[in-house]
Amino acid sequence: MANRHLSRSIVMQSLFERDFKNLPVASIREIIDRNVDEFAPGITDKTFIESLAKNVLEKQPVLDDIIVKAAPEWPLEKISVVDRNILRLGLFELLFTSKKEVPSRVAINEAIELAKTFGGESSGRFVNGVLGTVYREMGGPEAESEEDRTPKKKNKPGKNKLTDFEAEEVEKMPVEKVAGGVVFHKEGSDVHLALVHDIFGYWTLSKGHLEGDEDSADAAIREIKEEIGIDTNIIAPLGMNEYVANDPNIGKVRRRVEYFLQKADTMAVLNVQSSGLDDARWFELREIENLKIYDDILPIITNAINLIFDK
Repeated sequence: MANRHLSRSIVMQSLFERDFKNLPVASIREIIDRNVDEFAPGITDKTFIESLAKNVLEKQPVLDDIIVKAAPEWPLEKISVVDRNILRLGLFELLFTSKKEVPSRVAINEAIELAKTFGGESSGRFVNGVLGTVYREMGGPEAESEEDRTPKKKNKPGKNKLTDFEAEEVEKMPVEKVAGGVVFHKEGSDVHLALVHDIFGYWTLSKGHLEGDEDSADAAIREIKEEIGIDTNIIAPLGMNEYVANDPNIGKVRRRVEYFLQKADTMAVLNVQSSGLDDARWFELREIENLKIYDDILPIITNAINLIFDK
């Protein structure tokens, strides 16, 4: 166990150096060799270190997206390089490593210890807060770590309610327009919905940003095609959600999502093409109530089902 902790510290230091110096991914092996020689000469088998570093770098776009959603008040570039790479390492082990190999509590506690050792005074609390948020969204109980444990908002990652902020602050936030939809296929009385599964463990709806002068309906059709690979036709508008999110470039924004009921002529195979998603499936209506779905998405789906049977 002690060797694994030392190995993780080498991985973190190597990821930090590559990130801080903005070096190419290919340089990580050379960095690891040098750090092992300097800080862990007793480690003769570097397989675990090299594999973990390589996997974290391969998943970095996904991991960064999770960090932005789990800590919307902290733009990624404002997070210290140490904390950023500890989070990437901890999130990879929490989300993508076998629980038999690395239990969730081990992944979280190891990251917290790295933060205490290498980070600043508040790094342990910050890392615990982000990983604890993701852990709870995965369905786990409250993350526990003595003094590092802090109260968390009940909202889902990246979905802070407008009422959580002062009205004047909300008014000053730029509006970010997003469009998506409830995709369905109907064959006689049989109806199936196409849902996507996000990295927090929720089944949700495909959506994405409007581009250029694109209107919401056109954007919804394009995003469905790009995100899960199927063609659809707009049947009717379904409503709108609005919440505060964090844009890595401009900070807090009012994300306004307009949803549409979209019909697919066939139940084509769904192919996920988004870094924030890990699955997409067709579901019969009777299966929907047993799925883990965001609270603000349920009314949209309910409205869609009512419209489908009115058509």
